[in-house]
Amino acid sequence: METGNRSCGTDFSLVGLFQDGHMDTFLFTLIAILFAVAFIGNITLVLLIRLDCRLHTPMYFLLSQLSIIDMMYISTTVPKVAANFLSDTKAISFLGCAVQAFVFLTLGGSEALLLGFMSYDRYIAICRPLHYPVLMSRKICCSMVAGAWSSSSINAFMHTVYVFQLPFCGSRMVNHFFCEVPSLLPLVCEDTSQYEHTVLVSGLVILLLPFLAILASYARVLVVVLQMGSGKGQSRAVSTCSSHLTVASLFYVTGLSTYTQPHSLHSPGRDKVVAVLYSIVTLVLNPFIYSLRNKEVMGALRRQMG
Repeated sequence: METGNRSCGTDFSLVGLFQDGHMDTFLFTLIAILFAVAFIGNITLVLLIRLDCRLHTPMYFLLSQLSIIDMMYISTTVPKVAANFLSDTKAISFLGCAVQAFVFLTLGGSEALLLGFMSYDRYIAICRPLHYPVLMSRKICCSMVAGAWSSSSINAFMHTVYVFQLPFCGSRMVNHFFCEVPSLLPLVCEDTSQYEHTVLVSGLVILLLPFLAILASYARVLVVVLQMGSGKGQSRAVSTCSSHLTVASLFYVTGLSTYTQPHSLHSPGRDKVVAVLYSIVTLVLNPFIYSLRNKEVMGALRRQMG
């Protein structure tokens, strides 16, 4: 444990997306563009929902919370990734690494739970429309958001505290482009097999259970939609739910592949590609999938633009 205490004052080094530095300028530009697109898209969606009274509904309230999480989520990793492309050291302090891991886990867990709550909202709206004002009241929506934030932050705090009190040794070179718990475990001098079971359980609870709830909700929604007599109603319901399911599937499947596999099956190269999908790509796609395929959002955008 003395080794662990000494390690607390030592910086980590991030390998980054690629070890070859010939593409650093191109990758910096690409990452900066993706960050700007994601940030502008999400903040535009938040402002539209805030300014247009027609979007003051539970579904769009939850969507605005998702956009806020996405803006914070991509801001946790991408600025550091972009800066490392232009830096020779690629170092991150022990405290900075711990904070990044905690915030990343908190926001990732919040997004996973919130996507599940959004599917519940669509299930109630389509399958039990008469009960919708009661089951999706403002108080319940706020409780959902608070529950997502509190439970994910508690989970993230426990994992962060445990991992960063372990003794780190070796080169302190993190073979990743940000501090993520699975990428830090190979640097630990102790056997972490027991702790990996805890990570597996957390991944199943935070990621798999909401994903299964989404699939179950939309299976029921599909049955109800197919029984609708109105083709317009079918088209609108399918469009809304398919957009949500597309984003959710990409986020959950990639997240599960990282947090439910044992350390021995992890590949740094594959982990980086998968991490790009759930930490950058889905955050860029979210506002456009929800807005471009949503007539109400596009109508609000046209009204705000005069």
